[in-house]
Amino acid sequence: MMKLALLASTIAAAAAFAPAQTGRAATAVSETKADLEGLAKKLNPILGFYDPLNLAEAEFWGQSNEATIGYLRHSEIKHGRIAMFAFVGYIVHANGIKFPWAMQMDGTPFPDANGNPPALWDAVSDDAKWQIFGLIAFLEFWSELSTPNHKHYMRGGKPGDYPDFVSGEEGIPHPVPFNLYDPFRLSKNMSEEKKESRLRAEINNGRAAMLGIFGFLSAQCAEGSVPLLNGVVPAYDGEPMAPFVTNYLGQPFGL
Repeated sequence: MMKLALLASTIAAAAAFAPAQTGRAATAVSETKADLEGLAKKLNPILGFYDPLNLAEAEFWGQSNEATIGYLRHSEIKHGRIAMFAFVGYIVHANGIKFPWAMQMDGTPFPDANGNPPALWDAVSDDAKWQIFGLIAFLEFWSELSTPNHKHYMRGGKPGDYPDFVSGEEGIPHPVPFNLYDPFRLSKNMSEEKKESRLRAEINNGRAAMLGIFGFLSAQCAEGSVPLLNGVVPAYDGEPMAPFVTNYLGQPFGL
């Protein structure tokens, strides 16, 4: 999951369906346990609200319950987006679909790994991986910004909303023509009801994708763990949660 998620998260926030906040002050959103219970009924009327660990009543890091709920909501939406990209990416690579041009400046092509997605990530050079990690770090940094036009999700902001790329003194020091969410402004006239409906669909799809990608990896790493995938996905004997084949942190300790 780590390998696919790291690659997927370079574009994960582009799947956001939360409305952008450009051109107006952000509106504070503070959700409570009652709000989660109402949302759960809309997301899955059969299961409803399910919180065996009572996380909806927690106060993480000494923050308020509302801030904690904002964190939990944002985390689920974000991980769901990454899982959706990972699930689709897994299927694409498992079928040997790749770009026809070279992956690196020295002419190295995109790896194939015979339709084994985790092994394909192992075949990517460390230099290429560091470039991916660098982009991820920037996207993470930008997603945590709190500005007059974008409140942090733990401070009354909307969970799942990715801030626009702003140029100028308080933003990026050069023009950025496109935002990560809705780069062509296709949703600018979309009603709030439609946006909320799409966000609920995104949450449900993200939950399904999280189960799906872990199902693929479990079937590859533990034979027979997912009977429906027996003989469908190839075995993998590597470490699916390790970003590098070489254990750089463990080398000094003989690991």
